[in-house]
Amino acid sequence: MKIRVLLVDDEKEFVEVLAERLETRDFAVSMAFSGDEALQVIAQQEIDVVVLDVLMPGKDGIDTLREIKQQKPILEVIMLTGNATVESAVEGLKLGAFDYLMKPTETKDLVAKIVKAYKRKAEQEERIRNAEIERIMLTKGWG
Repeated sequence: MKIRVLLVDDEKEFVEVLAERLETRDFAVSMAFSGDEALQVIAQQEIDVVVLDVLMPGKDGIDTLREIKQQKPILEVIMLTGNATVESAVEGLKLGAFDYLMKPTETKDLVAKIVKAYKRKAEQEERIRNAEIERIMLTKGWG
């Protein structure tokens, strides 16, 4: 199964080039060009990892991250930041972002972080499934 990645950045060309690089490495890539568009995609599709730019007009990356975590708490988010917004990336980590990368980023570094973030999400989903099975077994008297 392919890892489903959502790229969010207002720089359309940057997103398209990055999407192409990730698709050649066998990721399933969706794109959004604003925070609001990203939230719509997340509401409509199963996404594993979001790569989210900190600095965007309108709803910035931090506000978008906050809303993503409210909607889908275990969805992993990697923040993309330029030099001027490192504090924002740190703020993002406090709000539950998986990690952050400086722009421009090496594709191999991004791929490595996406894979790590996906593994963490998969482990959390597994723990939730196991807890749910245990709960059902206890309520049925099978535990």
